[in-house]
Amino acid sequence: MRRLPLRGRLALLSAVAVTVAIAAVSLISWFAVRDGLNSQLDKSIQRSTVPEQFFHIGQETQPADGYRILFTSDPCTPPPQLPGLGPGGPPGHFAQVPETSLTFVGADGTRCATPGSTQVLDQPSDLELVGQPSQAHRWRDGVDVNGQKVRVEVVPAPMDKGVFLKSQSRQSVDDSLTSLAWLLFVVSVLGVGGAATAGLLVARAALRPVDQLTEAVEHVARTEDLSVRMPVTGEDEIARLSESFNAMTAALQASRDEQKRLVDDAGHELRTPLTSLRTTIDLLIRSEESGRPLPKRTELLTGARTQMRELTVLIADLLELSRPEQAAPAASSPVALHEVVENAVERVRPRGAARETPVTITAAIEPWYTHGDAAALERAIVNLLDNAVKFSPPGSEVDVRLAEGELTVRDRGPGVPPEELPHVFERFWRSPSARALPGSGLGLAIAARAVREAGGTVTLEAPPDGVGAVARLRLPGAGAA
Repeated sequence: MRRLPLRGRLALLSAVAVTVAIAAVSLISWFAVRDGLNSQLDKSIQRSTVPEQFFHIGQETQPADGYRILFTSDPCTPPPQLPGLGPGGPPGHFAQVPETSLTFVGADGTRCATPGSTQVLDQPSDLELVGQPSQAHRWRDGVDVNGQKVRVEVVPAPMDKGVFLKSQSRQSVDDSLTSLAWLLFVVSVLGVGGAATAGLLVARAALRPVDQLTEAVEHVARTEDLSVRMPVTGEDEIARLSESFNAMTAALQASRDEQKRLVDDAGHELRTPLTSLRTTIDLLIRSEESGRPLPKRTELLTGARTQMRELTVLIADLLELSRPEQAAPAASSPVALHEVVENAVERVRPRGAARETPVTITAAIEPWYTHGDAAALERAIVNLLDNAVKFSPPGSEVDVRLAEGELTVRDRGPGVPPEELPHVFERFWRSPSARALPGSGLGLAIAARAVREAGGTVTLEAPPDGVGAVARLRLPGAGAA
């Protein structure tokens, strides 16, 4: 079964289902017709009656035509046939329905059939009705002396003389049932064949979209062309499958484009420090080989160390961005956000104090508890604070406020032009006015990613007075643990 294609399995299952249905209907119809025919046969047999005066001994009657008729007490000895009477026998002898035979089985073992009847073979159990009330009777199937199947009604004879076997041939009933059986068999065979053909056609039509989807998937696997899209019509399962396929290929294409941009941007960003390091190393090697001391050797080594530090930070940021983004903040650990903010402020405060004219950080922090990765959130807040300190003018302040789950970091720097605000959280994006400053353009992108994983949002906007910029971070949670 599993080796068959899906189309063949659907056609086979349709044929099996129709076969079972037709077989059930055919059997029910055959048994219903059989019971109906048997009932009609039984009613026809019951219409035949045996008059009780058949056994009135010595009784004489004087009919209107003057003939004298004698009734006998022995059913096997019929009364004499008198002139002028019809072939049906004397009046009251046996009110016989056409095609019904009457056989007498006496209690003393005598057996005979009435005139015009075919004798039916009796059974020992037939005599169990001897002496029973006249309305007693029993039905059975039997055979006559010619070997034909008959339907038999056993009734007690009057005066406890024996029993009568009233019977009719089952030939017409059996012939009708045989013809009906062959008719139902032929109809069943045609129905099963038609069902299999219809099932194959329906399966082919129903699976046509699946075939198209299969061809599309094979094309994508063969050519890696993620621009393939399936047409979506209707709202059934095939339409949902096509929508899912389109969403999957779109997501894969976006992911591949994102990876390509990441590689291109990383290569571009890595090219500058690597070129500078290579130049510095070449100068040092030539100085050693030529024996000529470099006048600014210490400055070259210091610059090389600074570039190595920036390269290390850049590689760490790239590794962080290459990690799959998590989308289940509910499974994260509880985080005391106020403690995370305090730790971030303490880490960045020395960097502001180390400037030629120190930049101070003022903090007003209220308790707030949320869920997420404490280390990732702390790094995100450090990146926001580093960004604020870097762009703050000498001697200015950076205000940090945490209240009701909203963290704001405001600086007094040049700010961000409105047309550049939508791009500040993109990877490797740097404002044209800030490209001369150190940095890779990944800090805000990493911060935005960490906040998204915690179920929050982060934005950068201009303050009401238009001086500097405000980073606003919101995280769900509560003010108490």
